[in-house]
Amino acid sequence: MSPEKERALILWFDEVRKEDVRLVGGKVANLGEMRSFGLPVPPGFAVTAYAYERFIKETGIAHEIYRIIREVVREKKPEEYREASRRIRQLIESTPIPPDIEQAIRAAYRRLGDMIGMPNPLVAARSSATAEDLPDASFAGQQDTYLGIRGEDDLIDKVRKCWSSLFTARAISYREDKGFRHEDVLISVAVQKMVNSRSAGVMFTINPVTGNRDELVIESSYGLGESVVGGKVTPDTFVVDKKTLEIKDKILGDKKIEIVLLPNGGTEEREVEPDRRQQYSLSDEEIRKIAEYGVKIEEHYGRPMDVEWAIDKDFQWPENVFILQARPETVHSLKAEEAEAEEAAEAEAPKGEPVLKGLPASPGVAAGVAKVALTVDEAAQMIKEGDILVTKMTTPDWEPYMKIVAAIVTDEGGMTSHAAIVSRELGIPCIVGTGKATQVLKTGKKYTVDGGTGVVYEGVREDLIKKPAAPTAAGETVVVAAGPTLEIPVTGTKIYMNLGIPEKIEQYKDLPIDGIGLMRIEFIIASWIKMHPLYAMSIGKENFYVEKLAEGIGTVARAIYPRPVVVRLSDFKTNEYAKLEGGAEYEPEEANPMIGWRGASRYISKEFEPAFRLELRAIRSLHEQGLKNVWVMIPFVRTVWEAEKTIAIMEDEGLRPGRDFQVWAMAEVPSIVVLADQFNRYFQGYSIGSNDLTQLTLGVDRDSGVLPKIDPRYFDERDLAIKRMIQHLIKVAHRDGRTVSICGQAPSVYPDFTEFLVRAGIDSISVNPDAVISTRRLVARIERRLVLERLAKLEEAGDVFEFDLL
Repeated sequence: MSPEKERALILWFDEVRKEDVRLVGGKVANLGEMRSFGLPVPPGFAVTAYAYERFIKETGIAHEIYRIIREVVREKKPEEYREASRRIRQLIESTPIPPDIEQAIRAAYRRLGDMIGMPNPLVAARSSATAEDLPDASFAGQQDTYLGIRGEDDLIDKVRKCWSSLFTARAISYREDKGFRHEDVLISVAVQKMVNSRSAGVMFTINPVTGNRDELVIESSYGLGESVVGGKVTPDTFVVDKKTLEIKDKILGDKKIEIVLLPNGGTEEREVEPDRRQQYSLSDEEIRKIAEYGVKIEEHYGRPMDVEWAIDKDFQWPENVFILQARPETVHSLKAEEAEAEEAAEAEAPKGEPVLKGLPASPGVAAGVAKVALTVDEAAQMIKEGDILVTKMTTPDWEPYMKIVAAIVTDEGGMTSHAAIVSRELGIPCIVGTGKATQVLKTGKKYTVDGGTGVVYEGVREDLIKKPAAPTAAGETVVVAAGPTLEIPVTGTKIYMNLGIPEKIEQYKDLPIDGIGLMRIEFIIASWIKMHPLYAMSIGKENFYVEKLAEGIGTVARAIYPRPVVVRLSDFKTNEYAKLEGGAEYEPEEANPMIGWRGASRYISKEFEPAFRLELRAIRSLHEQGLKNVWVMIPFVRTVWEAEKTIAIMEDEGLRPGRDFQVWAMAEVPSIVVLADQFNRYFQGYSIGSNDLTQLTLGVDRDSGVLPKIDPRYFDERDLAIKRMIQHLIKVAHRDGRTVSICGQAPSVYPDFTEFLVRAGIDSISVNPDAVISTRRLVARIERRLVLERLAKLEEAGDVFEFDLL
């Protein structure tokens, strides 16, 4: 690289390539790279990182910037980052730019106008950090972008603001957390001709939800793309096959507003007319053209990319499609692409006609041999890896077999039944509530199960499932590396994950989670210990029981330390405990175990208290090993005196709630919501079990397959009664500094319910692994919308202040 290029104040896009990140940042380097291989990138130039470096050094503010960070950021508290950011940005934006640098920017702007035949052209100024868009760094989105700039003076002002945005609170915090020296990260500014967008948005050259590398996903809305990037609208979504460019799916977004470019500079937010909202913002031809560019970009870079694009209404098709920027994605997909090793041995039935329908409970498609098993003993004799389990319904003692099958189909149960919940956690297709699966499906026959639509097909539907991978040598294991997906946004609401099978943590530990919000220990008891705790004590195996519990919980706690693991203590019902080895001797028969002897009522009973103490000793042993990130949660708490007795037993076992140890309660029974002010004396937090809370508030059996068929609203967590219960709990818990989470299925299923939770002020949301990324992205959009709404209200009230959107 020539010394002249390294010391250039201005570099045009055509002068830079992807190797020039150090000079112009990742954003500009990629723009130059894409222009070099013929992509339609609007022309522009970069105010280089060298220009910024000269600015802070020659004006003498560099020392002051780093001194402010050292003095203000001492305990890494959010308010410290905000104060440091405020002072630094004010310093940069009030410091004059050296004359030769300012003149270079003005001259480049005039030259750009000459190139496109437009004096004083409308341009965008986009920050481009010198470590941004690298695979091991995720600075994207931390700095500012300014649109609709017209005139030299306006541009000079916006360049200085882009420079100051290197020190947003979020950017300072990120560099501190990642170990980047602030002095090592510089900033360039991309000055680019504005595209007068009719429609714009983003494209991911890998499916961001499923991790499927064969698909790309386009999100689109009217006007400038900032409405999509900023989460101001729910965009249209298009899923495209990368090989054929076939449009596989279209989802209509609300597109309530659009941001439009004003003729004299600046932008304006306008409401989209109702009839336009009901139309897709892209034609099929436009979707395929954008996808074609996405494939070309990925092929050039050799990795999945995150691309921003726009369609200019001032140009004719197809010259009106522009690529605005592209960057590598920086988070790995939770799911490796599974390789199927077994070829179908049986011919598929003509057209693979549907033979059974039920409720879609866990998405995905799988084919295999059906095994109709009515009891766990039958499953033990029949089930092999890759089979389809067909049964009436499942309980926790079925989990060792659920873990190895390809799909599950049941006669009974609803969307919140045991089979549905565990299948979603395992990531396998599941259909429930068919009413007659055990009669219609035959052991030994092959079927295809589509858990997304709730349909079972006869034979192997190869058009619905992935084609099997090439056969491997006998006994050879094929491991396929997970591919990268898009950058995951930061959210104020914590996103936790539900987990029941300890071994699965290795597959999921790198997901963008803030902890485990619900770890059920029933799987450890049913699969690792396999005996009733009182029976274990009777034969002298209480130490074995404690050690296995500690081993299972510890596996998870170590994998994600220091993030918390909220362990829900045992919540088997009497019929479930009775099926464990030795259990029948200790368990009574109950007509309705669902609301019988379970949860806290067991712990305080003289019959079960000794077994409860085994669970507490397992927790205490983990704390003694230094795993202070293990918290506990008490299920099915009904009364205040029950809570008081439970806490007393815990303290007797050396587990006292405090700074290093939290005790939560499951909010499943309406009484815990009604008396939340009194329960606050015993618990540091609550996790809403929306399934049971809905069941007990509305008086509906959550496993009923009958009522939902009459009307799905019979069991609906979005019912006003449930929402009022949740709002009341959050309000009263927060009054005493208690935290509120939710671990039911509703946030994964209903985006509008998630928005209700965030607006209500919930502290965290815990979802199954397959919903972590989509939930975090949804919550980020909702939070951004809330911030903008609050900002608008403040502005209407006449308050003037500086606002930094973190």
